[in-house]
Amino acid sequence: MRTPRTAVLLTAGLVTLLGLPAAAAATGTAAPATAVGPADLRVNNGPGGNCSDERAGRGISVPFCSITAAAMVVEPGGTVWIEQNTSYPDEVTIDRSGEPGKPITFAVRGSTFRSYLAKGLTVDGASHVVIRGLQVGGSTKVVRSGDIELDRLNTKGDADREGLVVGEGSTNVRATRSDLTGVRIDGGARGTVLGRNSVSGLINKTAVTVADAPGTAVTNNTFVTTCEAALAVGGASAGSSVHNNVFFTWDNPRCTSPAPRTGIQVAADAAAGVRADYNLITGPVVKMAPYTWAGTAYPTPAAFTAATGQGAHDLLAPNFEAVGPKDRSPTIDSGDPTAPGVLPTDYYGKPTADDPRVANTGKDGGYIDRGAYETQDVLSGVGLSVTPSWAPTGTKVKATAVPDSLWHSELTYHYDFGDGTDPVVTTKTTAEHVYAKPGDHMARVKAVNPAGASVYSSQIPVKATQAGVLTTDFTVDQPLPTEVDPGARPVSPLTVVVDPEQLTAAPWPVVRTWVEFGDGNATVTDGLHSLDNVYRTPGTYTVKVTLEDSKGAKSTATRTVKVGYAPSGYVATEPFRIKDSRTDGKPVTSARMLDVTLPAGHRVSDHPLSGSMASAVVNVTVTGATEDTHLTVWPSGQQRPATSNVNVRAGGTSSNTVTVPVGGGSLQAQLNSGKAELIIDFVGYYQPNAGDRFSPLAATRVLDTRTTGGALGGGKTRTVKVAGVNGIPADATAVALNLTGTGAKEQAHVIAYPDPAKRPATSNLNVEPGKDKSNQAIVPVGPNGTITLFTNTGSTHVILDAVGYYGKDGKALFTPVVPKRLADTRTTGKVAPGATTTVSGIPGNALGAVLNITATDTTAPGFLTAYAFGGTLPAASSLNTLPGRTVPNHVTTPVANGKVNIFNSYGGPNHVITDLLGYFTTG
Repeated sequence: MRTPRTAVLLTAGLVTLLGLPAAAAATGTAAPATAVGPADLRVNNGPGGNCSDERAGRGISVPFCSITAAAMVVEPGGTVWIEQNTSYPDEVTIDRSGEPGKPITFAVRGSTFRSYLAKGLTVDGASHVVIRGLQVGGSTKVVRSGDIELDRLNTKGDADREGLVVGEGSTNVRATRSDLTGVRIDGGARGTVLGRNSVSGLINKTAVTVADAPGTAVTNNTFVTTCEAALAVGGASAGSSVHNNVFFTWDNPRCTSPAPRTGIQVAADAAAGVRADYNLITGPVVKMAPYTWAGTAYPTPAAFTAATGQGAHDLLAPNFEAVGPKDRSPTIDSGDPTAPGVLPTDYYGKPTADDPRVANTGKDGGYIDRGAYETQDVLSGVGLSVTPSWAPTGTKVKATAVPDSLWHSELTYHYDFGDGTDPVVTTKTTAEHVYAKPGDHMARVKAVNPAGASVYSSQIPVKATQAGVLTTDFTVDQPLPTEVDPGARPVSPLTVVVDPEQLTAAPWPVVRTWVEFGDGNATVTDGLHSLDNVYRTPGTYTVKVTLEDSKGAKSTATRTVKVGYAPSGYVATEPFRIKDSRTDGKPVTSARMLDVTLPAGHRVSDHPLSGSMASAVVNVTVTGATEDTHLTVWPSGQQRPATSNVNVRAGGTSSNTVTVPVGGGSLQAQLNSGKAELIIDFVGYYQPNAGDRFSPLAATRVLDTRTTGGALGGGKTRTVKVAGVNGIPADATAVALNLTGTGAKEQAHVIAYPDPAKRPATSNLNVEPGKDKSNQAIVPVGPNGTITLFTNTGSTHVILDAVGYYGKDGKALFTPVVPKRLADTRTTGKVAPGATTTVSGIPGNALGAVLNITATDTTAPGFLTAYAFGGTLPAASSLNTLPGRTVPNHVTTPVANGKVNIFNSYGGPNHVITDLLGYFTTG
């Protein structure tokens, strides 16, 4: 409810009468730092202030060091701006005067931090002075002065002296919106106002003492006191008033007096000239005497009014926890807006506010609150909607604000439609707008309550479109991972994102999106959104996108999309076992596909790796086969290819390195016939935007124990230098090696690993007596550019041929392919001893290739060597052939013009089968 207009006018008149500057009373904040007038001075003794009391003190660059120095020279109408959060050790005395309408002002720059005066503040013999924003360690005194305003001070005092003293004939001193500990007004001071202050009393001392101070107005203060009276008035204090205050009276074990605690105490010699009303007193009822008037204590406002005629509208609230600037407090809208000394703003500078939920019980229906604090409307938020949020230019859109306001008071809304036009300012919860130009705009609304508090809504996207018809268009992107963190969001290697949002012309909102990805998968979603699909295999697909808008219009577009694996770097890992059917009881058979989980992300305990690997490098061992057979390994989710990776005889053991694309986080394996135990060791992976590049080498012999060092003994290790020699740089991170075992004394396995102190429980090559066996290994480089070899039993000669290396200065990235057969001489005839067959079908820009080469129908021991087409035959081998045995090997070789040569040694004719697993390019 609203106060009558007459009360409002009377309040304004009293403020003017008391001489409060209107701007200061309305805002309670210092002027901006930039508002420095010609007579203004600066004080800053803080770090970097570059101050001096010898200079003029004008401007930021030449401030005074002390307030005293500035106080000696400031002119009427000038302001001494004191840097916030600075401290001054001297006692400050102000004895210089302003003029009517041109006061001298001392103010802290900004309102966040008060500046500190250690030894006190005295105004002596001055007039027309404003002091704002200081914290005073000692006492603040005003003596023999007139028209003095003290605003937003913090003055504590001590056990011997009050925080604020006004006396010695001072006139029209106003202490407002301050924290005051102990106040004394005496010595003939006239017209003093205490308004909207937080007042506390020292232990065993009266909080505010008024003695021989006529015309003192104590209005809208909040007292928190112990022991003695909150307010004591005595002597010749005629015309004084006590209105709209809240008195909290507490008890304290340190109180020396057993007497009840008193809110208002007026001595007999002052009682006739003092007026009191609209106060609220609260505290522990047992030890409280709310009033002591002319020597008589009164326990209730009713008794007090009946005896004195005062306090007719006073309240006694026993529950002091519910009193104050709180919702539903009895202080709300119950004061006297016409009381002497009333201010239009509260302790925080907030204006008088009318809670519409509370009856206005103040004088003449007024709604000022009692105490220093004015309870304000709590404006906690505002929501915004815009309809339609997507429409052609020229369409009228409507914004609706939904405020979250405790009082539901009338708010002012500033609607910003985000297109550069001026905000629409209105008290209505809706506003209309027409966008003139197409574009994506962010609309927002600010809600402001009558107290000046404001909140913003979230930004709401609004699309203004070009008028026309719905026309579908879209982009296709194959996103790549950007990091190898196992916790990063995984990106499958054949993921494709179809995005119609950027290219589609849609005058009206799109309500539905259909995407047919061309592989049998289709997705439909509400609205206009990008959609993704993970393809099972590389290939060329026709993608079809259909959109429908809010007006029922439909539009379709198609695009041919080529999906493939991206070039990748190699990330070497310490080898670890991910599958051993001898312990998990799940052998590999011809009857069904076996699914093996790859260590992508956190899938394999203790071995978290990137969830976005494109292809994995594993060493696959088949043992205990029930018959002669071969094993095929391929990505899960794809068709089983017509290739093989490991060939094994019944009862025998064979191993081979396999590079296989990652499909769905696992690989699949299946035997051609029979059953066998399967062992898989993980040795590394390829991923786009990660790892190292590869540089292929013509096969180069690194070690041959037949000529150097002797056979590798069972249980023994051999350290071999692989980096910094043979054209491999010292900073190589991994080396691709063809590992051959010959002259083995018994069945055993050989391990190649980086750190001699950490031998893994894996293997790279299984050797047998009387048979030469090969397998390629990619081994991380260990200390000082070395790797370590170990065989578990017997002894065997070991031959190492380097075929390439990985490092930061490597040349090429790897692109995996679905295993693809390039050549099979079983349809063209055997490769004769000493002859070379050329295999084509590798991309023409490839520098190297990863092949699975298989020798079969062999009649005599020998070897095959792969090398670049047109290159020189190296003195090394890629795999060793055995009579009557089918022998595969993982081979990495240089490539020229999309071709490789495969040389057959002079042992005997061989059929040669060549399968492509991937290739290296500089892209």
